[in-house]
Amino acid sequence: MAADDFEEEFSMKKPIFRGAGVAIITPFTETGINYPELGRIIDDQIAGGTDAIIITGTTGESSTTSDEEHKEAIRFAVEHTRGRIPVIAGTGSNDTTYAVQLSQYAERVGADALLLVTPYYNKCTQNGLIAHYTKIADSVNIPAILYNVPSRTGVCIKTETYAALAKHPRIVGVKEASGDLSAILRLRAAAGDDLVLYSGNDDQIVPILSLGGQGVISVLSNIAPRIAHDICQNYFDGNVTEATRLQIAYADLIDALFCEVNPIPVKTAMRMLGYNTGTLRMPLSEPEPAHTAQIEAALRAHNLI
Repeated sequence: MAADDFEEEFSMKKPIFRGAGVAIITPFTETGINYPELGRIIDDQIAGGTDAIIITGTTGESSTTSDEEHKEAIRFAVEHTRGRIPVIAGTGSNDTTYAVQLSQYAERVGADALLLVTPYYNKCTQNGLIAHYTKIADSVNIPAILYNVPSRTGVCIKTETYAALAKHPRIVGVKEASGDLSAILRLRAAAGDDLVLYSGNDDQIVPILSLGGQGVISVLSNIAPRIAHDICQNYFDGNVTEATRLQIAYADLIDALFCEVNPIPVKTAMRMLGYNTGTLRMPLSEPEPAHTAQIEAALRAHNLI
């Protein structure tokens, strides 16, 4: 698609997806990625009602995948999904040049959009964020979703920075995982419909939908894709009471999935569901016995095992 055509098509900042997109795990073997199992998980997610696949994100342990694995996981997800739902590739980095290269690769292999985490460890100023994201967005012709998760990166996108970045035709959305609903309210006031809002926290799906959000990029969806989808769909259909009921009813499972740092609990839960997830890559480790019991109890309480 030519740049001019892209700008015209996305001038209204349409959602890349609406509903619950799964921040999908990466199943590993002793020597690499277990692609047959990843394909099985993708198929089960689509059958379960997931609205988008988000590959090579935090939940996918992208920080401990090699460059080759990262690229091949994106290519595989696009090829295996076969256009059934959008595939969004996590291509963010604290190295702008590498993020550009990875983003361009994702576009070449057919990813529908990019997910771009804020630079971590070396961090940057708000001016640096604008320059970083603008450089990446200028280098591709597919839409990008910003990813604000200051608890992991040490960087928080400020309201005025959102407003500036929202002017870019290819920066179409944001995954907000700051947990700060007041800041998200100010983001909506500043950027309006120029940034499509997605919840980055499963315990805040309904609150963020109430602020005009269009869905969630979800860890819960790995375990209960239909429930995550239904929370969103009920809200969109005007069944706010039912959406709220589901949000509250699954609070214990959401808590269990975050009883230790993500993705330790969700990969443990997926193993309990019968998926061959393989081990976690160091420095992540297996959960404490009490947390394993908490995860199992939550799954049993919802008749998932």
